[in-house]
Amino acid sequence: MKSIIRSLRHRNFRLYFFGQGFSVTGTWMQSVAMGWLVYRLTGSKALLGLAGFASQILTFVVAPFAGVLADRWNRRHTIIAAQALAMAQAMALAFVTLTGVVQVWHVIALSVFTGLVRGFEVPTRQSFIVQMLDDPADLPNAIALNSFLVNTARLIGPIIAGAVIMLVGEKGEGVVFLINGASYGTILVALVAMRVTPLRREPAGNVLAGLKEGFLYAWRTPTIRSVLMLLALTSLVAIPYATLLPAFAKDADILAGGPHTLGFLMGATGVGALTAGILLAHRRSAAPLGRVLTGGAIFFGLGLVTFAAIAWALRSLALSLAALVWVGLAMTAQIYASNTLLQTTSDENKRGRVMSLYTMAFMGVIPFGAILLGALAEILDARFAVLGPLYEGIGAPAVVAGGGVILVVGAIFLSRRLPEHVRPLTPTLDGD
Repeated sequence: MKSIIRSLRHRNFRLYFFGQGFSVTGTWMQSVAMGWLVYRLTGSKALLGLAGFASQILTFVVAPFAGVLADRWNRRHTIIAAQALAMAQAMALAFVTLTGVVQVWHVIALSVFTGLVRGFEVPTRQSFIVQMLDDPADLPNAIALNSFLVNTARLIGPIIAGAVIMLVGEKGEGVVFLINGASYGTILVALVAMRVTPLRREPAGNVLAGLKEGFLYAWRTPTIRSVLMLLALTSLVAIPYATLLPAFAKDADILAGGPHTLGFLMGATGVGALTAGILLAHRRSAAPLGRVLTGGAIFFGLGLVTFAAIAWALRSLALSLAALVWVGLAMTAQIYASNTLLQTTSDENKRGRVMSLYTMAFMGVIPFGAILLGALAEILDARFAVLGPLYEGIGAPAVVAGGGVILVVGAIFLSRRLPEHVRPLTPTLDGD
């Protein structure tokens, strides 16, 4: 246990860990509530995809520029500002929902704002983790504990959200949004309480020149380039499966459940992810991670195929949950390996830009996948409906399974270009 939680001996990281725990739980609650609200209002899989697209498209656009600024600005102050804006968004969403005036365009517009804020916050926060540690050698463990934190919230948040929506009724989503808004207070208090040594920053210059330098650095570093390519593929065809989970949960032709079913589906992914986080936190070094990276991607894809087949053909909630535990474990292993390899192979004065590319390849590509999968599911439902009742509801499962197959093929193809063994590197910090 001491090995697993060794990063918590650092005061700043300890403050972050517990403050972020409440906040990220609220974020996962809001994610479930937003998906359920859109599907309740419209019944459209395509609009589910559009809502997912709207929530993250600006992350794709903004993240590279945010990475340049993260290497120049005070990272802690940037994160505080971003968290305050995210709190305002959650409160606005709660207001329109609780007052009964909410429409789909409200959700989409506020989702766009969330993507803008996230585009600045995520790369800055990821590159800030090493500054919270008195000993940078603990960075791989801190990344794993952060993954454990996020995935504990992934487990708890959806279940709480599903229960709140079911108990409160029509305005249950608004209560969830209100809880999420309040949860940001914990991380804001933690960030203000930190004592962080400022870093030497590169002199301010042309942002576009700094952006170009970051892209060239990533492209010319084989490990960084390979990791980002596989992560972008995963974000395009696999991770957006979560956008279609409301359809899996609610459709009479699949699992025929309610908001609590959606909470269980998302929570099952959290169980697998939580398990992976505990195992990965026990690791002592950043090497070797190549096999974790490619193995995680391959098993992630296979898990999606299995989940889609079970949900549509057998309509078994229990077996579907088991498959999603598998999905969560494999997905977390791949994301952890990607994050750790990028952070431990990046120069400090370029870490912000590298992590902005990580954000771009990870979170920024997801909206394109979300709108693609949502649209394809709608098209397949319409095309197969004419073949008879046997094929009704096949759209979402077919799209999720197809994404899993593409990921497996892509991971095998890219495996020769990914590092099997990476020299354990210790990030360095240049203090003032």
